[in-house]
Amino acid sequence: MKIKIILLLIFLLPCFSQFMEAKVKLPTLISDGMVLQREKKLCIWGNADPKENVEIIFQKKKYETTTDSSGCWEIQMPPMKAGGPYTMTVNDITINNILIGDVWLCSGQSNMELNVSRVTDLFREEIERDSNPMIRHIKIPLSYNFHSPLQEVSSTIWKEMTPKNALSFSALAYFFAKDIYDKTKVPQGLINSSAGGTPVEAWISEDGLKEFPLYLNDKEIYESDEYIAQIKALDLKRRTLWNNTLYLNDKGLHSAIPWYSPELNDFDWSETDMFSTAWATDGVNAINGSHWLRKEFVLSEQLLGKDAVLRLGCIEGGDSTFVNGVFVGTISYQYPPRIYKVPANILRKGKNVVTIRIISSGGKAAFVKDKPYKLIFGNEEVSLEGKWKHRVGCPMQSLQGSTSFQNKPVGLYNSMIAPLKNYNIKGVIWNQGESNTGRYYEYADLLTSMINDWRNTWNEPELPFIIVQLANFMQSHKNPYESSWAQLRNAQFQVTRNVPQTALVTTIDLGEWNDIHPLNKKEVGRRISLQVQNIAFGNNKITPSGPLYESSTIEGNKIFISFKKGTDNLLQTDNLKGFSIAGKDRKFRWATAKIEGNKVVVWNDDIKEPECVRYGWDDNPDYINLKNKAGLPASPFQTD
Repeated sequence: MKIKIILLLIFLLPCFSQFMEAKVKLPTLISDGMVLQREKKLCIWGNADPKENVEIIFQKKKYETTTDSSGCWEIQMPPMKAGGPYTMTVNDITINNILIGDVWLCSGQSNMELNVSRVTDLFREEIERDSNPMIRHIKIPLSYNFHSPLQEVSSTIWKEMTPKNALSFSALAYFFAKDIYDKTKVPQGLINSSAGGTPVEAWISEDGLKEFPLYLNDKEIYESDEYIAQIKALDLKRRTLWNNTLYLNDKGLHSAIPWYSPELNDFDWSETDMFSTAWATDGVNAINGSHWLRKEFVLSEQLLGKDAVLRLGCIEGGDSTFVNGVFVGTISYQYPPRIYKVPANILRKGKNVVTIRIISSGGKAAFVKDKPYKLIFGNEEVSLEGKWKHRVGCPMQSLQGSTSFQNKPVGLYNSMIAPLKNYNIKGVIWNQGESNTGRYYEYADLLTSMINDWRNTWNEPELPFIIVQLANFMQSHKNPYESSWAQLRNAQFQVTRNVPQTALVTTIDLGEWNDIHPLNKKEVGRRISLQVQNIAFGNNKITPSGPLYESSTIEGNKIFISFKKGTDNLLQTDNLKGFSIAGKDRKFRWATAKIEGNKVVVWNDDIKEPECVRYGWDDNPDYINLKNKAGLPASPFQTD
């Protein structure tokens, strides 16, 4: 009997295998709503059983192949013109709503990752109004790997541009795509592979870092999964113990009357100006732990019954915020704006109170100046600036930060760039550099290596790279200043001078002194579009940039500065600012400057033998004013 059963199973095995064979598996990028790059060979790839037949039907044509011994397959289709939407079948899988157009890899750190929802203060009407199914966006989830390049990214989806979907788009990519679509009427695909706070070396392959042994040796340490797991466990334990201790010992949470209660009598609290630097210190050092701040405000009868929005600017630290004892919102770190809804039913006629519990785990707790601090009722506002009551709830030692493994060399390239290599793109938009300002002296070499590395990855030696220069940020200085931010801007500029098919987008006039994430991404997107039209589409009829330094000559005590052709139609300005000049001693002093034709002449009567000129050389040179007649600002530069 057993022999008969075995023979029967052997006979039926081929039949079973027909029904049990693995289906074709497609990578995340090859999915509904995708945009394929026009006028380049189209690559579709995936996995299945070894030696399995794969058939693609697209635009009434059939393409076939057989998987290799490991189950991998790839089909190259001929270049196609822009169009869509189309449908594609791959064996028994149907992919819907496909467009063919231009695809852009949008990468870098937080100013690329920052999403549209964060800029609604400036562009709410436009964001809530605009839809365009010809613009698609896909966000590559954060991931890192130190062993080898991966073949696939984590699960994610393509999204069409609608008012709802757009809130999760990269704001920079969103505004760029809208502008370039208006100019070309070609579908736009945005692959957003970015991660906040990351340095350039995290985005370069092991081979691309071969000239940087320091980073390769660092990467080798993190090849130990056991080591990473131990660090993560230790970080979690440390953070948990710190937070538990803070909670258990915070007087504001455990007093008979909690400090967020409107019934609390805060007569013995200190009064302080909210923007003072004193309340968060002991007179010498910052006080970490919890700070409680309270402010009373009075509402008139006509404001009662109306919902409100509480704006608390930005706060250095995390906050939990209460209105009349009711919790209304929390943000865990500095940069996101505090925008909390306050229902009408928790507000009272007469005296009301806002209470903020600020958690500072390192550095100094503070309210960021020049941000909105108010309660908004439609067109009416109640200011919350001025004096607040303050008390420390629980002092703590600073908390050692968690290890950011995504910042280590090679890890992001392996997980977030390498898996994209089969997906043809039109070009790269790169917005990064803030995390490398402390090592500006090596940035030009690292960025050049990354560009060459990615061009090798896509096997496109002239793949266009658009580089967004660092915006103005922090305080400006009255005297010429040695700025690491200026040095890094100069490194970005030098890369675009020395590496073909690269272009610089100057944003030195679009920053905010108190926010590393300036909100005006629309103008940055427009300027990216100008450079794309010029470098990627060969449009020489537009001015793609503000004045870009080209060369200089010394005549007596003056230095004559020339700018790149096409950017040098200078806007006449009677009182040019932002130029400094130095002789052999390299001591820079403010200079007089004037426009002569398409050149700028710079001098200082006290420097008889000048050697170098700098322009806009500051963290935040908010006083500079050199532009061309297209209204675009000159990039900061140094002549030598």
